[in-house]
Amino acid sequence: MSDTPNTAGAASGTVRTRTEGEARTEGEQDETLQDETLEAAAATPEGLTTPDDGGPAPKGLGVIGWLRWSWRQLTSMRTALVLLFLVALGAVPGSILPQRGQSPERVADYFEQHKTLAPWLDRFSLFDVFAAPWFAAIYILLFVSLAGCVLPRAVQHYRAMRSRPPAAPRNLLRLPQSATYETDASPDEALAQARALLRRRRFRVDEGGGPEAGRWVAAEKGYLGETGNLVFHLALLGLLFALGIGNAFGYRGNVLLTEGKSFANSLAQYDQFTPGRQFDSSELAPFSFQLDSFTATYETQGARRGQATDYLAKVRYRETPTSPEKTHDLRVNHPLKVGGAKVYLLNHGYSPVFTVRDAKGNIAYQDAVPFLPMEQRNYTSEGVIKAPDAEPEQLAFYAILWPSAASSEDGKQIVSAFPAALRPVVTITAFKGDIGLDSGNPQSVYRLEGIGKTLQPVKDGQKLLEPGQTFKLPDGSGSITFEGVREWASLSVNHDPGRMPALVAAVLAVLGLVASFMVRRRRVWVRARPGDGGRTVVEVGGLTLGHPTSEFDDIVTALRGAGDAPADGRDKDASGGADASATEAKE
Repeated sequence: MSDTPNTAGAASGTVRTRTEGEARTEGEQDETLQDETLEAAAATPEGLTTPDDGGPAPKGLGVIGWLRWSWRQLTSMRTALVLLFLVALGAVPGSILPQRGQSPERVADYFEQHKTLAPWLDRFSLFDVFAAPWFAAIYILLFVSLAGCVLPRAVQHYRAMRSRPPAAPRNLLRLPQSATYETDASPDEALAQARALLRRRRFRVDEGGGPEAGRWVAAEKGYLGETGNLVFHLALLGLLFALGIGNAFGYRGNVLLTEGKSFANSLAQYDQFTPGRQFDSSELAPFSFQLDSFTATYETQGARRGQATDYLAKVRYRETPTSPEKTHDLRVNHPLKVGGAKVYLLNHGYSPVFTVRDAKGNIAYQDAVPFLPMEQRNYTSEGVIKAPDAEPEQLAFYAILWPSAASSEDGKQIVSAFPAALRPVVTITAFKGDIGLDSGNPQSVYRLEGIGKTLQPVKDGQKLLEPGQTFKLPDGSGSITFEGVREWASLSVNHDPGRMPALVAAVLAVLGLVASFMVRRRRVWVRARPGDGGRTVVEVGGLTLGHPTSEFDDIVTALRGAGDAPADGRDKDASGGADASATEAKE
């Protein structure tokens, strides 16, 4: 492969360059449009040799070369876009499949329903996507790619902003926007007027040139567009960093509270707790709160009958054990902010209250039991009651709650006609034996273990109960009383130290994106030289990144007074549509 620059196709025209001694900036060859001869463009740069010169043959890249090539590939914008697409693609399973961090019970149900597919999905960490090694690898590569792409661009942009505006091209009439006119003012006066006008319009202004080719004024503005583009990408980088900080040092926990119950922010109180990789449980803020009441409001008429319109959980909380008690109305999307965390209202349901007595008449269990909804429309719910302290045999019950009990259309079964607890009714199925809690093995509070083995159903041990009614077991093993119904609320406690930085980064990304679309880079050059008849010929050229704007016409109009006429009676409009002969004459 030759080391000389490729000059194929250059014979059909000329190459535009900057005047000698000016520093080059990105895209400058296309924007300054200065003429240079073909011979100068095709000349071999100093220090380079061709194969005919007898120079050394190209060698392999080597380790350093391959590392540099890999870094360039990783930090290219194309690679960043591919990695961003992979992050979005990798997040799809996290939104479709249940995740262990949010719903471990749903993951267990998925394993039961898909006994062949679920183990294969679990091998690829699809039930814990956002903690999977492959997702972390894509995330880190995206972060490095964006950093390596954007930070050097930001440095180059800063240098470009501090550099002088580019020198005037040799032929301003070849620019997309140009105009020429004659004036009675001297060249110095014309240029002074141009400098003052462009500065008033917030252009950065420079001047140069000589007496032979004419002196010129160069002006430039619109760097805010590129600044906005860089701010947008830097904000994306900051957003990724903030998300990483939140995942590393934050935590998320879920807790189910029945009306009248309280919660203290400790690991033992959580039903489910997911800490960040760098989170220390000793850093948990010592706040506490109590659920006083929960109220759900439903539509009572029309096609939307039974649809919830509002949820309200009234809570009392303390920042620390010694802090004064405060109240808060917890609603959906109106979390409680306490101890650097936010408490969100997720779901609700019913907790029937039962009193279980054993064969000796002693109270073996008395409390509200959270039931899980079997369907979300009218909240038919199921749950279990366990009384391990009953004697001589332990007692357990499986129950179904209908918040608003009614007969089905065929009259053969009970259904719930409304989600509110207008007429709560439960059906009880009794069991006795060994519940299995004494073995030390963990059990779900929503399921009975060992039915038919260590736990046997009681003969004729089924009963329909309304609030206040008692069911005495037929064999004298004990009794159960349905006391009434309370409501429970499922709450999520989130501590995310990256939340505020992520919000700031998102706002900056939007502002940067708007600036990049609204502001475009513009350059204007004004050249003045003595003309025939003692008048001054003024040439004005403009270049806009993207489509031309009307700003150039306004500048030309302001520069050219009422008594100034187009040179030789010819002018070139802002769209670049000059007469070809006029252009050739000026060249």
